Amino acid sequence: MAKVTVNGIEVEVPNGSAVIQACEAAGIEIPRFCYHERLSVAGNCRMCLVEIEKAPPKPFASCAYPVADGMVVHTDSPMVRKARRGVMEFLLINHPLDCPICDQGGECDLQDQAVGYGGDHTRYEENKRAVKDKDLGPLVKTVMTRCIHCTRCIRFATEVAGVPDLGATGRGETMEVGTYVERALGSELSGNLIDLCPVGALTSKPYAFTARPWELKNTDSVDVLDAVGANIRIDTRGAEVLRILPRLNEDVNEEWLGDKSRFAVDGLRRRRLDKPWVRRDGKLHPASWDEAFAAIAAKLKGKEGDRIGAIAGDLCDAESLLALKDLMGALGSVNLDCRQYGEKLDGSRRDFYLFNSGIAGIEDADAILIIGSNPRHEAPVLNARIRKRYVAANIPIAVIGAAADLTYRAEHLGDSPAVLKALLNGAHPFAEVLKTAQKPMIIVGQGALRRVDGEAVLDGAWTLAAQSGALGAEWHGFNVLHTAAARVGALDLGFLPGTGPGVGGKGVAGMMGGGVDVLWLLGADEFDTSRIGTNTFVVYQGHHGDAGAARADVILPGAAYTEKNGTYVNTEGRVQRGALAIFPPGDAREDWTILRAFSAVVGKTLPYDTLEALRSRLEKVNPVFARVGFLPRFPCADLTGPGVAVPARSPGAMSDAAFVDAVANYYETDPISRASPTMAECTVTYAPTAKLAAE
Repeated sequence: MAKVTVNGIEVEVPNGSAVIQACEAAGIEIPRFCYHERLSVAGNCRMCLVEIEKAPPKPFASCAYPVADGMVVHTDSPMVRKARRGVMEFLLINHPLDCPICDQGGECDLQDQAVGYGGDHTRYEENKRAVKDKDLGPLVKTVMTRCIHCTRCIRFATEVAGVPDLGATGRGETMEVGTYVERALGSELSGNLIDLCPVGALTSKPYAFTARPWELKNTDSVDVLDAVGANIRIDTRGAEVLRILPRLNEDVNEEWLGDKSRFAVDGLRRRRLDKPWVRRDGKLHPASWDEAFAAIAAKLKGKEGDRIGAIAGDLCDAESLLALKDLMGALGSVNLDCRQYGEKLDGSRRDFYLFNSGIAGIEDADAILIIGSNPRHEAPVLNARIRKRYVAANIPIAVIGAAADLTYRAEHLGDSPAVLKALLNGAHPFAEVLKTAQKPMIIVGQGALRRVDGEAVLDGAWTLAAQSGALGAEWHGFNVLHTAAARVGALDLGFLPGTGPGVGGKGVAGMMGGGVDVLWLLGADEFDTSRIGTNTFVVYQGHHGDAGAARADVILPGAAYTEKNGTYVNTEGRVQRGALAIFPPGDAREDWTILRAFSAVVGKTLPYDTLEALRSRLEKVNPVFARVGFLPRFPCADLTGPGVAVPARSPGAMSDAAFVDAVANYYETDPISRASPTMAECTVTYAPTAKLAAE
């Protein structure tokens, strides 16, 4: 550790730290444009100048100058103030005076630092230069005349996103930032360029000229459009969500957010269900809540529990899942399922279906095997963490599944379970790589578990983890990567077909084709609704008019994730809570309140009237729901002896069919993103083949 004195304050910082980090440790703000904690040092803007005693009498760029023991730094001397004013004057030489029409206005680093550290006049009288705007696709808007050449966007695209589409051409005043060949940005994390840009050169194209920051109300919440559970901030004006931004959480998403989670916000306003509907004479008609409840109650009357079923969707909060499970239990039904695609997930033990190493634990792994997954499309923020680990340590990474560019070097072992068999037998060279690693990590995707032989693949992956030393008291390297925000919470609540003596609940497949007479869909839109029996009475409870609503006999309008207080469990088992930012539209209501109200109509009143009482019930059903925001690390138990626990006790044999990715089109995976015009435009731009296949 080096002792550094900054403006009379002595601090200790690690050797090799930059002076700017020592200043921050002392609580002193240093202006900067190019420096960012998660990017390499560029030293372009020179705004972070400081004065250092016993060094040459000149200002130093604190971001690029290392500390030394005994160093004395001054950040507000006359020399520093004059130097910063000069730098700011140069930065503003060509910057246009268009703050009144710039979307960055009100949250612009250049504005703030010009006021705080700049001068009150300029001596520049020449013509300002102009730069042609670049077309970076449907998400990022450019006004490149505003660019100050900090190169944050270039470094992020290359270092974090792993897609080196951006670069600089020309030198001096003719330098321009853009794509070398005109094309759209090819990263699922491109929206983060907007957050990183310290001026208005890169702004949100869908959000352009919509609102000013001071008009917006901010609500901290959790993203549900994938299973990572990224922490977000929802910005609203009146009764409308206008934008979604990432929040800092080092253990989950750091400060990044995937493009779908950020830009699908316009899907919240379209195709919404805002009133109950009841089908009469083959057509859906608007109805009151009482009429809708009466129609459902009439169909349930006299029905045995075995003829009633429920399927939960991918965006459900834990409160509504528990309320629906309790309602089904009161009706005598154990026909429950949350696995719309038929994933062979084993809910008997929590580490059979969790990302046990944790998202932050990726940075400790020294070998990674990915089975049946494309994390770049299934969880872009998590994929960036894998890339971060690869860049830091050049660890070996291998993939069994469809070949794809994952933004880091990964050895493609093949696309068949035959490779997994060879690894289990020790015949494949990568088996030795896993065994010699100190902290090997195996990631199993939903593409591997949706197959007919998914149980065998799950069992094989667990066995391989055990053979490789990935299951131990200090390291749990078996990881399941989910694609649905509701999946882990549903598994924690046991939202699965009931089992026990004389009990055999039906899963999704068993409820199709007339397997039940009444089927309750809680936001379930991802399975083929044409498989539902023609005589099955379908109740759809959700917030968008998607596939489930089209098949429904009664529609109950629910609330989207931005319109309710809800609990979600991400792929690593972290319990987090989203918050109500706006109220649901029209007659729509929070989902658990709909279920509670209906239970009273059928004489099966659920034992909770408030959200607090329901959350208390959640904790009683599974204590993990009491650990909000906190994720303890547990070792893998039952590792020795004949009673070793393994998932899927009778897995059968693995077939030789190739693995297929779980996400064919990253931009349209749920009712919200499918309703989003922005995501539709992204699909046309980035995934036209997926769009054609869907049509």
